[in-house]
Amino acid sequence: FFPTQPDGRLPSIFVLILLCVTGTYVSSSPGPLEDVVIDRYDIPRVCPREVQTGDFVRYHYNGTFTDGKKFDSSHERGAPFSGQVGLGRLITGLDRGVQGMCVNERRKVTVPPHLAYGSIGAGDVIPADTVLVFDVVLLDIWNTEDKVQTRTLSKPESCKRLVEATDFIRYHYNGTLLNGVPFDSSHSRNGTYDTYVGMGYLIKGMDEGLIGMCVGETRTIIIPPFLAYEEKGYGTVIPSQATLVFEVFMIDLFNPKDDIAVVVKEVPDTCTRKTVVGDYIRYHYNGTFQDGSGFDTSYQRNSTYNTYIGMGYVIQGMDKALQGLCIGEKRRVILPPHMAYGEKGTGDIIPGSAVLVFDIHVIDFHNPKDLIEIKVTSKPKKCNLTSEVDDLIQYRYNCSLMDGTLDHYENAPITTLGANKVIEGLDEGLRGMCVGEKRVVIVPPHLGHGENGAKGVPSSAVLHFELELLDLQKGVPDGYMFVWLGDSPDPLFPAMDLNKDLSVPLEEFTAFINLQVVEGTGRLRPGMDADGIIKDMFNNQDRNGDGKIVAEELKLKVEEDSDKARHEEL
Repeated sequence: FFPTQPDGRLPSIFVLILLCVTGTYVSSSPGPLEDVVIDRYDIPRVCPREVQTGDFVRYHYNGTFTDGKKFDSSHERGAPFSGQVGLGRLITGLDRGVQGMCVNERRKVTVPPHLAYGSIGAGDVIPADTVLVFDVVLLDIWNTEDKVQTRTLSKPESCKRLVEATDFIRYHYNGTLLNGVPFDSSHSRNGTYDTYVGMGYLIKGMDEGLIGMCVGETRTIIIPPFLAYEEKGYGTVIPSQATLVFEVFMIDLFNPKDDIAVVVKEVPDTCTRKTVVGDYIRYHYNGTFQDGSGFDTSYQRNSTYNTYIGMGYVIQGMDKALQGLCIGEKRRVILPPHMAYGEKGTGDIIPGSAVLVFDIHVIDFHNPKDLIEIKVTSKPKKCNLTSEVDDLIQYRYNCSLMDGTLDHYENAPITTLGANKVIEGLDEGLRGMCVGEKRVVIVPPHLGHGENGAKGVPSSAVLHFELELLDLQKGVPDGYMFVWLGDSPDPLFPAMDLNKDLSVPLEEFTAFINLQVVEGTGRLRPGMDADGIIKDMFNNQDRNGDGKIVAEELKLKVEEDSDKARHEEL
């Protein structure tokens, strides 16, 4: 076991890394030792493997004489012994003494002289015919016939994709030697290990052990030394010929050839239009990684994400995923990193090379070129009079967002069309209606409340109106209080001068105007006090303010600073 050097000193013991084993007892006889005596004083509860002839082992030991005097110790050198069992490369007694050992087992092996260094001894260190006592702890065991071992510890119920060669993966791991001593952990660095599989970026055993894993799976991978770091080891953390044990948790995976993946969750019964490039969309989303951990959500902010589609305002994969959607549709989209934030990720939120999963709910969308949409749902058979600009109307409406929220009901507001009293799209939607008619009007945001929104109306929201026209009073052009519905009397003053006394006081003027309204030849501005309008008209014509109008005062007045004649209702 310890061949001497020419100067009689013991040789150095080199460090190797070994696999788990279970020990066996070797019986002893009373009287002079005929065989090794083994005391298994510390045996691990779990022993998946025991040392057999031909195995390679790595162990620490203290070597003493029977009086307790120490003659050698691998602990003091800081380098465990490595060698092959049963092939004559160890002293016979120790070859027998480690048979059947488990990794982490401790045993005391007493070796008689004839199974140690016999009558010759070992230089000036071990006298002839000396009984040797070795206190051994097994660190590692492996065999050249070993293969990579994998054991799944946990696995998600649904596993739609397995790791294949050329995939790029992100995973966490804890790395230990076979005796449980840790040498590395991605968790301690708070960052996943990211790499291609099956392309030589990993040790051979890890390349093999990762194949077939699911996202969310945890598995143990045991790698023999010749598929790990072999004789070289790795720095000071992985000894030569060390068996490595990895506990791996798969975070996500993708392939550089991947496109976006779309899973449609819910589609509305009616879908008259789908999103295209150039549309502006409002949607809610939950953003997660493939392991289910979230990184962002619009719901938490209580605000939709609003953007143009296909114009580079969002990541490439999302730009593509947002095309072909219906209002109200829900879908899950999976974006590979090369169509998301790539190798760099973004800030502390999204790591490099992360696959992103978005659950999307489309609230609404529109195109900046959209006009209002009108759908008549009910119309009276007789419809001789329809609403138009300047008309005074009374209507009932229910307003909601396209997802059915908001739901604002107004019983019977009154407004003048074309007078900027309501949003532009609603004003347009109320035109051309008969009293009793019902219609649905869809108003895009640029004809609604725009980017600023309004109370209860989000920015850039498409509005859904259900309208019913209750009353209609024909109006007069903006700036006028009265209009003729045909040709005015010519000459006008004699028609106004009802009693033919060549002057028209307020009472006579009022009677004349009311007569025109009754006979349908003239119209006062609706929605205002008729007497007040008529009095204003009278005062406008009574140039000298003497309380009566004469023929001369009906002539047009010309502004001194302009060559444009000022209009008069009459």
